Amino acid sequence: MLAYIFKRILYMVPTLVLISILVFTLIELPPGDYFETYVNALLESGEKIDQQQLEFLRQEYGFDLPPYQRYFKWAGGLLQGDLGYSFEYQLPVSEVIGDRLLLTMIVTFFTILFTWIIAFPIGIYSATHQYSWGDYGLTFLGLLGLATPNFLLALVLLYLAKEWFGTTIGGLYDPEFIGQPMSWAKFVSVLEHLWIPVIVIGTSGTAGMIRRVRANLLDELRKPYVTTARAKGVPEFRALMKYPFRMSLNFFIADIGGILPQVISGAELVAIVLSLQTTGPLLVTALQSQDMYLAGSFLMLLAFLTVIGVLISDIALAILDPRIRLAGGVSR
Repeated sequence: MLAYIFKRILYMVPTLVLISILVFTLIELPPGDYFETYVNALLESGEKIDQQQLEFLRQEYGFDLPPYQRYFKWAGGLLQGDLGYSFEYQLPVSEVIGDRLLLTMIVTFFTILFTWIIAFPIGIYSATHQYSWGDYGLTFLGLLGLATPNFLLALVLLYLAKEWFGTTIGGLYDPEFIGQPMSWAKFVSVLEHLWIPVIVIGTSGTAGMIRRVRANLLDELRKPYVTTARAKGVPEFRALMKYPFRMSLNFFIADIGGILPQVISGAELVAIVLSLQTTGPLLVTALQSQDMYLAGSFLMLLAFLTVIGVLISDIALAILDPRIRLAGGVSR
């Protein structure tokens, strides 16, 4: 197991290097840079432009260098923990992301809990009561959840929250807490607003997970070892949970690789519709304004969390399911 983990960690290094090259290339592909976008915005608004200041900033941050030199400067900073400087916010990237990171993690954590708590019991019920009225009804609700656009559900819930509960529309807390540090009153306000994004973001994920739990559990319940367990008189609940349910969790463990980056990115479109102070809209804004260091560092953080999540899921799968081999070949 240790050799397997060490080998996987070694694979992560060239993977992250290739991803960094790809991220930098994609950011460099659009014509111009942040400063040209900034100048155009000033010209459209009729403001004056300080050319000397622009040239100083361009030289200070290496925009006058060839692309490959800028890449090595940026990648070297990432290795030292320097995420760069956000021109849009006039702050280091770590400070810009840090202000929204806690709220993003809170939203994603409760969304994941919401998804698991609802999806697993419904998926198990549908699999063990196949073709019953309950199965058909829950399947219909699952398909409805998959078909409903998240942004449309967000608009509906915003209206209902305002009309029924008097909750402020948009955002994760009341307006008086904008720019204020986290406190107990602000945290309570976050909890009051949290249920809307949790339901909106979790709806499609819950519907999809219900379908996968049902399909994987049905596949396991048809296997001979389940019939053998029942023939030996093993209680139904134990026969269900000890092996079939455990084996059906393989897909769930494999999804860990996607959960970690979701903790940081969140649902960008829903966050924009709901005016959430999370990191998702921050990434969209950085890409639109060509804020290179903010966008590039953000994407690299997502890539790092993805490879870490894949490593964790592979190790967990090897522990959970003894049928999965850590290496190829035939054991004798």
